[in-house]
Order: sequence, then C-alpha cells, then structure tokens
Amino acid sequence: MIAAPDRTPLPREFFDRPVLEVAPDLLGRVLVRTTPDGPIELRLTEVEAYDGPNDPGSHAYRGRTARNDVMFGPPGHVYVYFTYGMWHCMNLVCGPEGEASAVLLRAGEITEGIELARKRRLSARYDKELAKGPARLATALDVDRALDGTDLCAPGTAPLTLLAGTPVQPDQVRNGPRTGVAGEGGVHPWRFWIADDPTVSPYRAHTPRRRRT
Repeated sequence: MIAAPDRTPLPREFFDRPVLEVAPDLLGRVLVRTTPDGPIELRLTEVEAYDGPNDPGSHAYRGRTARNDVMFGPPGHVYVYFTYGMWHCMNLVCGPEGEASAVLLRAGEITEGIELARKRRLSARYDKELAKGPARLATALDVDRALDGTDLCAPGTAPLTLLAGTPVQPDQVRNGPRTGVAGEGGVHPWRFWIADDPTVSPYRAHTPRRRRT
C-alpha cells in the first residue's frame, strides 16, 4: 500500500541549507497555492539551483538590486521575477540570510485544482503540460510579482505553502546542465528532475537572441 503524501508544512530549517542540498530535496514536495477560487496543488518534478555570488547564472551574481532583494532575505521566502516582458518565474530562497541562493521551480504535476489550472493554461493540450516549464508553472498557479516575498513558513493561512509530500528516492533523481543559461553559468549540472516523469520539461541549451534590424 502506497502511503499518502505527508501534509506537514516544511519548516524554515528545511530551506536554511546549501542550495545544492535543498534543490534535489524539493522533488516530490507539494506546493499549495491558495486562490480565491480554491486551492491548486503541485507536486514538484523539476528544479534548478542558483548559487548567488558564486554563480554567473544567478540574478544575484552582481549584487543586491531592487529586483532580487528577496533573494538576500531569510530562507523560505518566494522570489518571483518577470522575464521577456511576458512571463513570471517562481523561486524558493534558501541558504543563510545574505547569501542570495535560490531554487527555480521548473516543472510539476498538478494534483489538485486541475480545472483551475486549465482555465489559466488554455493552450495546454494535456494535463501533463499544465506546469511543464517555469513560466507555465507560474501561470498555472496564478503566481505573479504580487507574491514576491511571500513567506512559505508563516503560520496560519498563506497564499503559498510547501508541504513535505513524498520525497523522491535518490536513485530516481537525475541532474544535468541548466536550461537556457548562457556562458559559464550554463555548464553547471544544477538542474534536478525525477527520472522518466512526463511533466519534466525538455532540455534546451542557451540560444542567443537575434537582434532586430
């Protein structure tokens, strides 16, 4: 008999560890997004680690700005950024306060609130595509900059909570280069995913954007 996922919220201590420990340990955890229309739950299947000042691929590599300020705060908070003038992406801050490391949530399986997610992801042909990629994940969960700085570990009702879920066995965790990251930061094998899971996004190397003439 398969045990039901653990509904215990993860404490701040879970996030207060090196980013390369937290990232693979997020796989199988359950993210709960509470919306006015009801909850949406997502089982994490793919993530990417970013190690702040030690990582050229990180938004915090060159220091603190208004955009990345949340990354320098206490662990267990949500960092949301807007990219390409179209999409939001969601990260979980980890490590000691001031070190600015975070994990990008790349993909997951919607396990509750599928109808709510479908309304936000009308282009998804199948349920496995609802949160297949970081921008799709944020869209499916109705996450935008208004949730930047949300404390996942705050007591009481919060718009976002991370539950213990069912951690993935080590032999089911895979890792490889990060998707779409240029230069030195792109070679780090800091993308982690669950082997053979259909919701994991395809790997894409960085492709320079062509300038308009």
